[in-house]
Amino acid sequence: QVELVESGGGLVQAGGSLRLSCVGSGNIIRSMIMGWYRQAPGKRRELVASVTSGGTTDYTESVEGRFTISRDARTNTVSLQMNSLKPEDTAVYYCNATRMVTPTLNYWGQGTQVTVSS
Repeated sequence: QVELVESGGGLVQAGGSLRLSCVGSGNIIRSMIMGWYRQAPGKRRELVASVTSGGTTDYTESVEGRFTISRDARTNTVSLQMNSLKPEDTAVYYCNATRMVTPTLNYWGQGTQVTVSS
């Protein structure tokens, strides 16, 4: 069983920065795709950024150039550095670990609130 624990959310003014961290239990996550999703009130959960075990990253267009995802295999940690935050970035952010090959696996953290004031 994999457990993901997020930290680092909070309240920040527009233009500010926050860093989210997610620590995973279980060495199996080292081979999994790690990602950050977010869900704003009344909206669907969306993928913000992801990083493969090999370090390949992907970002949703709205955060390109502002957010950076990284992972540390030694500590089973994935981080999301968020700069130049905008009010529309306000959401609950969830850490995710996914394995696409059979048997597929999908784990979620409990979520951390990010609020950006204008």
